[in-house]
Amino acid sequence: MDASGAPPPLLAVSSFAAAALLFAAVLGWLFAARSSKRGSARLPPGSTGLPLIGETLRLISAYKTPNPEPFIDDRVARHGSGVFTTHIFGERTVFSADPAFNRLLLAAEGRAVGCSYPSSIATLLGPHSLLLTRGPAHRRLHTLTLTRLGRPASPPLLAYIDRLVLATMREWEPAATVRLLDEAKKITFNLTVKQLVSIDPGPWTESVRREYVKLIDGFFSIPFPFAHLLPFTTYGQALKARKKVAGALREVIRKRMDDKLENGCANGKEDDKIEKKDMVEELLEAEGGSFSEEEMVDFCLSLLVAGYETTSVLMTLAVKFLTETPTALAQLKEEHENIRDVKGKNQPLEWSDFKSMPFTQCVINETLRVANLISGVFRRANTDIHFKDYVIPKGCKIFASFRAVHLNTEHYENARTFDPWRWQSKNKLQNAVGASLFTPFGGGPRLCPGYELARVVVSVFLHHLVTRFSWEEAEEDRIVFFPTTRTLKGYPINLRRRPDSVF
Repeated sequence: MDASGAPPPLLAVSSFAAAALLFAAVLGWLFAARSSKRGSARLPPGSTGLPLIGETLRLISAYKTPNPEPFIDDRVARHGSGVFTTHIFGERTVFSADPAFNRLLLAAEGRAVGCSYPSSIATLLGPHSLLLTRGPAHRRLHTLTLTRLGRPASPPLLAYIDRLVLATMREWEPAATVRLLDEAKKITFNLTVKQLVSIDPGPWTESVRREYVKLIDGFFSIPFPFAHLLPFTTYGQALKARKKVAGALREVIRKRMDDKLENGCANGKEDDKIEKKDMVEELLEAEGGSFSEEEMVDFCLSLLVAGYETTSVLMTLAVKFLTETPTALAQLKEEHENIRDVKGKNQPLEWSDFKSMPFTQCVINETLRVANLISGVFRRANTDIHFKDYVIPKGCKIFASFRAVHLNTEHYENARTFDPWRWQSKNKLQNAVGASLFTPFGGGPRLCPGYELARVVVSVFLHHLVTRFSWEEAEEDRIVFFPTTRTLKGYPINLRRRPDSVF
């Protein structure tokens, strides 16, 4: 003690710390006692990893390999639960590999949970995108999307898909090496642009597509503050590309708005107008023209992402898996040769032809299950959620992993093997969807509105590929799953046009 009788400063601090620890211990005991009376409810078990970054780097490194499963498998085994807690992309996140919990989350959209994505995605897509809107705003956009994209049986649309696929293949040399993913992306991007703004392939679509690639690369990048001033970063480049794509769409929308004001709705026959109507036209006419310019730009921009990225990868991986499974490829060829024999060599495909491709649909289902183009969805709890013995608190981020369910051997025999014949069993697809064991397009109010169109595009592509070409892998390629599912090299193949093919 000093002359005043006060303890030294260090001793005073130590005494205060001891008292604080004792007080905290008492509070902890009281809280534990109170919790035991309420029951054993708790947050799902898990680890938050390193300070600040949590387990983000472990997740990313796993998903950059052909086999990301250990990230989930190890934690499920360690904690003995299909629902566990981790820390990714800046915050604590409950990870679900449980189909029952996933089904609950998908059905509870807009009530117990709401969509929630990393800030990089939210900023790049915009607040009015289909992915991020909620409640009535989402319902009206979802309905509009179904109106435009949910009718692939439309003869004009099916005919355009057929012509677009053939036009792309016609550019291939009789014997050439192509990166199949790049070629597939040309098809899906040009188709989506046509559906949105009625612009055919050309310089405009190609310039927008180049910027779009940069935009998508930024989805899971780090959103640095003032990133728009750092164009050398991935996120900075994505922001710059977003501005260019939005500007191109805004210019088209403004011109259409001006034309509509100038000309009214008197031009053309009603049947022609219905047949030629695109998404911008739908937006301009919906609800008395109540959509703002920014709403239309964000909405169209987000639909370009959906149409461009996922369907093109589905096309590419279907070909890759078929190439690696010769018996499946042979059966698929037989199915399409039979269709071509009935139709003749150069007749366009019709809806009845699409309905005559049962094995093709098995191939598409299995590609979706094995590849998992959408690994899962992010949600945020709007209220405390009780599941089994756990409580996920209000405000907590949740990731429902579709991939973990699709590749679980408890749900699928030889789950990590490409086996399209598994879908030939009667009612296999309906039962798997009903039990949330097969959710490649999500579910609930946010079920992908373009899922049937995607099936049609892939079916038409496979039809013309197998009836007009043979091919082999030009070099070994592998699949990675971050930031999106894709092949590392774009899947290069050596093509040979069949002597009997007619374009």
